[in-house]
Amino acid sequence: MSGHVSEATATELTDRLGLTLDPDLLVLALTHRSFSHEHGGIPTNERLEFLGDTVVGLVVTEYLYRRQPDRTEGELAKMRAASVSQRALAEIARTLGLGEYVLLGKGELSTGGRDKDSILCDTFEAIIGALYLAHGLEPTRGVVERLVGPTLESASRLGAGLDWKTSVQELAAERGLGVPTYVVDGTGPDHERYFTARLVLDGVTWGTGEGTSKKIAEQQAASAAYEALQQGEGTDGTEGAGAP
Repeated sequence: MSGHVSEATATELTDRLGLTLDPDLLVLALTHRSFSHEHGGIPTNERLEFLGDTVVGLVVTEYLYRRQPDRTEGELAKMRAASVSQRALAEIARTLGLGEYVLLGKGELSTGGRDKDSILCDTFEAIIGALYLAHGLEPTRGVVERLVGPTLESASRLGAGLDWKTSVQELAAERGLGVPTYVVDGTGPDHERYFTARLVLDGVTWGTGEGTSKKIAEQQAASAAYEALQQGEGTDGTEGAGAP
């Protein structure tokens, strides 16, 4: 796919979204910076991503406020964070097949960019930003609620998953394992950093994670550690002192 979107492709994607987009605006929403770098510095989707991030946040916040009247501010904040996380929005992007359409440079294509959470999440937010510019808030709200709604509904049932780091810390305390520490390593240049994290309790690695930010990597490590603690065994096969 080059720097344009065929009419058939545009129709295919907008049918999935439920709203139309001007071809030029659609191309802009799909243009990753890696593609721009290889094509003379053409505009990227980063400004649309910035806008879409705010629109998604507003719609999700109001949705939770109206649908969850008995939740505290802290609980609502956790539900919102879980619902608009990079991983959650990337999964929504996958259901739309956005990876098929995003315009990527050769380097990103060669390293599986079409299925990277960071790229998929950013592209989804850019698409929402484009829909907002084209149609305004109310039609775009309908798209966001339809696409993010299932995640929002499941967020109320996630329990520990709303904040893995807090949950694993509480569970570790219950098991007498002390306070978790995170060992984080980053690779790559500053603008393309990738992080791996290990959650360690009393010298034992209980979970590992990775992502495009320290926060994402640590949350994934905490999620894995929570499950391992429930089973009573660290990822290196060592039983914890507080394991049942």
